[in-house]
Amino acid sequence: MKDRRSGEHWAGRLYMREVSLRIDRHLVNTRVTPNQLTYLMTVAGALALPALLVPGIPGAVLGVLAVQMYLLLDCVDGEIARWKKQFSLGGVYLDRVGAYLCDAAVLVGFGLRAADLWGTGRIDWLWAFLGTLAALGAILIKAETDLVGVARHQGGLPPVQEAAAEPRSSGMAFARRAAAALKFHRLILGVEASFVILVMAVLDMIRDDLFFSRLAVAVMAGIAVLQTLLHLVSILASSRLR
Repeated sequence: MKDRRSGEHWAGRLYMREVSLRIDRHLVNTRVTPNQLTYLMTVAGALALPALLVPGIPGAVLGVLAVQMYLLLDCVDGEIARWKKQFSLGGVYLDRVGAYLCDAAVLVGFGLRAADLWGTGRIDWLWAFLGTLAALGAILIKAETDLVGVARHQGGLPPVQEAAAEPRSSGMAFARRAAAALKFHRLILGVEASFVILVMAVLDMIRDDLFFSRLAVAVMAGIAVLQTLLHLVSILASSRLR
C-alpha cells in the first residue's frame, strides 16, 4: 500500500503510512467500517478551526495535531476499505467532503487568529476576511478539478485521462509545469498550512505581535485567488473537457 502514488500526499508517503499500517492491524478484524473512519476523519479536519482559536503556540500545536489526525484517518479508511473489500460511492463522496472541510477549517481558523480575537484591542476583521478568501479559493480549486468529472459524465464522456491535463498551448504547458515545480499552491492545503501557522505563531511570540501571521494570511489569500484563476484557465486550455 505504501507504494501507491496516485493522489498520495507527500506526508503520507514520508511518515503517515508507517503509522497507519500499524493501526490497521488493530481495526481490520473489528466491526469498524471504512465509512465510519471517514466520518471521524472529517470531524478531525473540522476541529482544526476551533483548535486554532486557542491563543498563541498552544492553539497552533492543536491545529497541527487535528490536521495530522485527519491525515492519519484519511490513510486508515482507504487501507481498511481495501483490506475488507468494502467500497462505496458514499465513501468516495465523504472523503472529498472531508478534504474540502479540512482545508477550509485551517484557513478560516488562521484568518481568525490573525484578526486577534483574544486581544484586548479592536478585532481586525480584515484578516478574518482574507483567511476566508483563502479558504474559498482552496475549495474552488478542488471543485474545479472535481467538476471536470461531473461535466464529462453529464456529456456522456469517459473519465478523463492524465494526459488530457496537459494544456494544448505550449506556453500554457510551460506555465503549468513551472507552477507544479514551485509548488506554491501547497501553502493553502491543510497539512502545509497548519505547519506554516505553527512557524508563524513562534515568530509572532518572538516579535510579540501578529505581524508574521498576518503576512502569511495575506500571502495565502493572494495565492488562493491567483491559483483559482490559473487552475481554471489550465482546465479550459487542456483537453479535459473534450
